[in-house]
Amino acid sequence: MNDERTSRPEWVPREHADEFATAYVKGSDEPSQTAAAKRWVKRKERSVAEYVEGVLNNDRTILAQAITLVESNAAKHMEMAQQILNALLPHIGKSIRIGITGVPGAGKSTFIEAFGQFLCEKGHRVAVLAVDPSSSITGGSILGDKTRMENLARHPHAFIRPSPSGGTLGGVHRKTRETMLLCEAAGYDIILIETVGVGQSEFVVRGMVDFFMLLALTGAGDELQGMKKGIMELVDAVIINKADGDNKPKALAAKEEYNQFLHYLRPATPGWETKAYTCSALHGEGIADIWRVIATFVTVTKQSGVFETRRRHQLKDWVYAMIKDYLETSFFANPRVKEKLPLIENLVMSGTKAVTAAVQELIAAYEGRD
Repeated sequence: MNDERTSRPEWVPREHADEFATAYVKGSDEPSQTAAAKRWVKRKERSVAEYVEGVLNNDRTILAQAITLVESNAAKHMEMAQQILNALLPHIGKSIRIGITGVPGAGKSTFIEAFGQFLCEKGHRVAVLAVDPSSSITGGSILGDKTRMENLARHPHAFIRPSPSGGTLGGVHRKTRETMLLCEAAGYDIILIETVGVGQSEFVVRGMVDFFMLLALTGAGDELQGMKKGIMELVDAVIINKADGDNKPKALAAKEEYNQFLHYLRPATPGWETKAYTCSALHGEGIADIWRVIATFVTVTKQSGVFETRRRHQLKDWVYAMIKDYLETSFFANPRVKEKLPLIENLVMSGTKAVTAAVQELIAAYEGRD
C-alpha cells in the first residue's frame, strides 16, 4: 500500500476547512533512483576505430561528434582527431570543393539552398560548411543560415555544419579543412564552403577550394567601385543573383559590365577565363547552367593538370599556415612574454620605446635570452 499523507499548502489560512488539503502519494510523482541514475550515466567514449567506421558508414551522429573533436582545442581531443583523420586519409580528396562568397544582400543563403537541392536531386551528396572568423564572439551566422535553408537542411543527402574558427583565421584554416576531410570520408562528393562576407577570410577559403565564386548584385557600376581588385582576382566565376522579374534587365546589364571588368584581370586559375553569369536562386533559374560551368571547369583543369597542382600547393600552404598559427599561439602564451607585454605596450604607445626595439625585446623574452 502506498504511503499516503495529507498536507495543507502554506498559503492556506488555518481557519479554512480541509478542502484546501492535498493528498500526497509517495512514489507517484517522484523519479525512481534508477531513472535518476540513468540520466547521470557518463556516455562511453568511442574509440578511434569506432569513429572511423561510423564516418565511413555515414553515421551522421558519429560524423558530427568527430567534427566536434576537430573543433576542440583540448590536447586529448586534438590527438584523437588526428588519429581519426590519418586513418581516413585513403578515403578523402574525392569531392569537388566549391567556395561561395558574396556581398551583403546578394541572396547567398537562398542560392546555396537552391544549388544544394539541385545537386542532391542529381544524386550528389552535399556538405555545406560556413566560415565565420567572428563566430566565437557573435555566435556566427550559421544558425540564421540553417533557418533560411530549412529545405536543404532536411534533405537526406545534405549536411550543414558551422565551422567556428576560435576567432582567428588560422583556426578557420585548420578546423574548416579538417571538417571538410571528414565530410569527404563520409561520402559527400560536393563540399560548399560559405564565407560570411567579402574580407580576409576569402583569401583563406580560396586556399582550400577548387572553384571559387562570388555572388554579386545588380548595378555593377556602383558595385565595382567598392569591390577590391584582389577579391575579383580570386574568383573563377561571378554570379549575379536575383535575375528575375523587373530586375532581370539590370542583371543582364550587370553581367556585361562585370565581363568587361574581368577581361582585364589576371584569371584566378591558369587556363580558365573568369566570366559573369546570371541566375535566380528564388525561382531556380540558371542553377543548372552554373553547375555546367563548374563541371566544365573541373574537366578542363584536370586535363591540364592544374586541378591536382593546386591541391598539392594548398596542402603545402596548409603546413605553413598551421606553423604560423602555432607559433603565434605559443608566443602569446609564453609566461615571460605575458609578463613583459603590458609594460612594453605602454612604452610604445607613450613614444618612449621604438616599435622594432620593443618587438626584439619580446622575442628575446620568448627565446629566453632576456
